[in-house]
Amino acid sequence: MSEIKSEKNIGIRIFAGIVDYSIIYLFKFILLIILGEPDSHGMARINGFPALLPVFFWFIMTVGLEQWNGKTIGNLLVGLKPIPINGNNEKLTMIQSIKRHLLDPIDMFFFGIGAIIINKTEKNQRLGDIWAKTIVVKIAGK
Repeated sequence: MSEIKSEKNIGIRIFAGIVDYSIIYLFKFILLIILGEPDSHGMARINGFPALLPVFFWFIMTVGLEQWNGKTIGNLLVGLKPIPINGNNEKLTMIQSIKRHLLDPIDMFFFGIGAIIINKTEKNQRLGDIWAKTIVVKIAGK
């Protein structure tokens, strides 16, 4: 089997992340407007079970979509797909998908550390990809 090639694609990977997390944060914002109650400082808060809804939504939008469709909405729009590094199976396991996305906050928000690491790794991986043993590839025809 020939080795699967991964390209940096940093610009479109950043765009895909922005799309995915814009949808997630929009959901949270709307939820705060609908269900939020003001606290002693006038800030909207959600308590109890409804406070878990953003976490469930995040899980569905990231891990769930990768399991069901092989890619998130952002990756679908830009023609990228995460796959196992061994290339034997094109679909990620649930654990691989969870690992990839648990490190999203570090990869995306700490001064763009994910972009820096993509530039420095041989297989163009961010921290989540290294931990999950995955790579991101361009979908043929996109």
